[in-house]
Amino acid sequence: MQTRRRGATAATVLRSVLDHGPVARSTIARLTGLSPAAVTRQYAELADRGLVREVDERRVPRATVGRPHVPVDIDVDRYAVCGVHIAVPHTTLSLVDLRGRVLHQEREPHRARTPEAVFERVLARFPAFLERAGAGRTPLGVGLATGGWVDPERGVVVRHSQLGWRDVPAREALRPLGLPVHVESHGRALARAEQLFGDQRTRSSMVHLFVGNVVDAAIATGGAVHHGPRSASGDVAHLRLEGSTASCPCGRRGCFQATVSDRAVAERAADAGLIPEPSLPLLLDLARARDAAAVALLRERARHVGRAAGLLLDVINPEVLVVAEAGVVHVPECLAEVRAQVGDRAAAVVPTSFGRDVLSVAAGSVVLDAIYGSPLDLCA
Repeated sequence: MQTRRRGATAATVLRSVLDHGPVARSTIARLTGLSPAAVTRQYAELADRGLVREVDERRVPRATVGRPHVPVDIDVDRYAVCGVHIAVPHTTLSLVDLRGRVLHQEREPHRARTPEAVFERVLARFPAFLERAGAGRTPLGVGLATGGWVDPERGVVVRHSQLGWRDVPAREALRPLGLPVHVESHGRALARAEQLFGDQRTRSSMVHLFVGNVVDAAIATGGAVHHGPRSASGDVAHLRLEGSTASCPCGRRGCFQATVSDRAVAERAADAGLIPEPSLPLLLDLARARDAAAVALLRERARHVGRAAGLLLDVINPEVLVVAEAGVVHVPECLAEVRAQVGDRAAAVVPTSFGRDVLSVAAGSVVLDAIYGSPLDLCA
């Protein structure tokens, strides 16, 4: 019991430093309700593990007169975490600091999409990637994030329909890297990243909607991200959308993923002659150049995303809806379209806090969530 209490106190102190640093220890005590002695004791343990450090007082404006309080902050120079994000067309390797900032990332298209081929390439690329990206930081672990149904407790990708994966032991596949491996769906990983590093309103309640080649949702209430039995929550691929006639591999029409996936939208753009081949980046480039037809196509996708979001918001009524979708991030009209579809529902509608780095942050946050939840365990 005492060990658990000590660990919880350390996590509270670490998250307070994350939120407010550089910050004086006396301020942490005031903000958390912990005694100054408890804060000093837990700070010492966290500092011994290299997670926090004292910083130059000149970096922090003096608010009071009298004896100075040496501020403390997250140590972003000693450690980092590694991320592996597996998307339908490619794998992204990343190095992320303890504040969730991407230090380096490299993306490689899949040579083959079987689990064996994908993980073989990750293992082959990893040492050279870490040598290029490490900059003297010690990696604390590897986070693997991907779409579909992911069971983090077992470290298994239960089902990823777009890749054709079933019951893939992802944690075991990455064990040869010699680092602790944490596995999670990218939707839930991004929801936790928002709570840790992004929009603080998400700490109350949120729906996080990820739209790429895979669509999925994450739901958070009372500060906790919902997993459900065997972590099967968040599957929204087959929500039926009014006004969509898109054919789905499930045999029905109008399913959410079949309507709005990157591939589906890129194929519509190619069929319309807007781009020479089905490629969402090409369509985005065209939209950013203010091509009216490209913007209209992305607005149509955003309209469907907003309708699907509305179905979720009616049931959950969260504080915030976070949308991780390329058009919403890069084309202002798309965010406006989602907001128009959500209408007067109570939730604030915001884009992901992580922009172009969203896949790398998702993977890195799988480890960072564990560190901020149990810092004494992760860095013992």
